[in-house]
Amino acid sequence: MIVSTHPEFNRALAGKGVSLRAGPFTVRIRSPLPQVASQLELLYADFPLVSDADFVDFHVRVAPPQWLRRWVRPQVQFDLDGHYPFKPLPLPQGFAMLEWGINWCISAHAHQYLILHAAVLERHGRAVVLPAPPGSGKSTLAAALSLRGWRLLSDELALIDTQTGLIWPIARPVSLKNQSIDIIRKYERSAIIGEIAHDTIKGSVAHLKPTGDSVARMHELAKPAWVVFPQWRAGEPVQLTRLGTARAFLRAVDQGFNYSLLGEKAFHTLAAMLDTCACFDFTYSDLDQAIASFEQLNPAP
Repeated sequence: MIVSTHPEFNRALAGKGVSLRAGPFTVRIRSPLPQVASQLELLYADFPLVSDADFVDFHVRVAPPQWLRRWVRPQVQFDLDGHYPFKPLPLPQGFAMLEWGINWCISAHAHQYLILHAAVLERHGRAVVLPAPPGSGKSTLAAALSLRGWRLLSDELALIDTQTGLIWPIARPVSLKNQSIDIIRKYERSAIIGEIAHDTIKGSVAHLKPTGDSVARMHELAKPAWVVFPQWRAGEPVQLTRLGTARAFLRAVDQGFNYSLLGEKAFHTLAAMLDTCACFDFTYSDLDQAIASFEQLNPAP
């Protein structure tokens, strides 16, 4: 069963909640907000719904607070099992808050994985990991690659299995910010992009619906072959520069959500991955040129 536009979906979401499967996680979402319901229907339409009897990893709720601000300059809160990890946000940012909240749930609790702040995509059985800080153009590049035949595993969280070194897919919507929204709209006219949340802490934010193939293959883990550190720079040509393993290791650690927590296990997991990957610095401004460069990537010997 998949998310539909039937009224019972909205009633379930506002009541007992709707459980969605995203890669290795099941998230039960509750919200009375029509905006959240419509965005879930649009962007998660291909994701499987899970039976109420199945195990749920995270029970989350996005709803107005139970006090005066419910009516005066309305706000919205994110709730994980009765815990409120964030300050309230303006009501129109409800869906963006849900997406950020789910990311937080995974990065703060899923320590069976080494988690990097990185996009991950796969093609022909080989995955490219794109670790980068906010503002680097990582999500824009990931969106473009996913619209040109690469399978999206994640635009935000690389989940590296500490036992096998393989990467687990999540394939949730890609977060686009500010000018990236129009860039992707122009790059692929058929791209499905949700409503824009304005004036967030990250500026204007909208989400790109993942491709049906990426969602359908969320059960397929991927073996990393490349680690590429992207940086968007206006007007500059594409430049792909080989990076030594030691330097790549230090750069990747900087993007680790739980590297310090996992300690020695994180060290060995990351070192083993980089030993089998070709590592690069990557500068780009033009998406067509960037995609062409990725088509030429060769795995490490």
